[in-house]
Amino acid sequence: MSETTEPGSPQVGGIVLGSTDPRRLWEWYRDVFAPGQGRDGAEDGGPVRHLRLGGTHVVFEARDDVGRKSVEPGRVLVNFEVTDIRAMEKRLNAQLNPRWIRPVEAVDEHVLLGTLEDPDGNYVQLCDTTDDGTPA
Repeated sequence: MSETTEPGSPQVGGIVLGSTDPRRLWEWYRDVFAPGQGRDGAEDGGPVRHLRLGGTHVVFEARDDVGRKSVEPGRVLVNFEVTDIRAMEKRLNAQLNPRWIRPVEAVDEHVLLGTLEDPDGNYVQLCDTTDDGTPA
């Protein structure tokens, strides 16, 4: 995806995922997207945890105004750009056995997409692109 920033335009600084169990959700996202990160902050028992992925903070917050599972999981998809989506798919299947909503597939010759479900029922989209003219 190309990056364009208009002068003075806002930038997404973070994504907040409200949950009845933010620790479980944080652990899942850490295991998926930052498996090398330690468990720093996991034992503090606080209601808010976060990961910094790329230039964005993903915040996991305890909330009493959400249910255990998302009612409309396709309403908002968080799209994560990854490299080597096939290797990631293999690792996730071996370690987490996630529910794939959309298996990893080519949407054109330069883009591979896959959509999986997080523990709260939210849809998470993985995207692997090549902008250099080589097939994905």
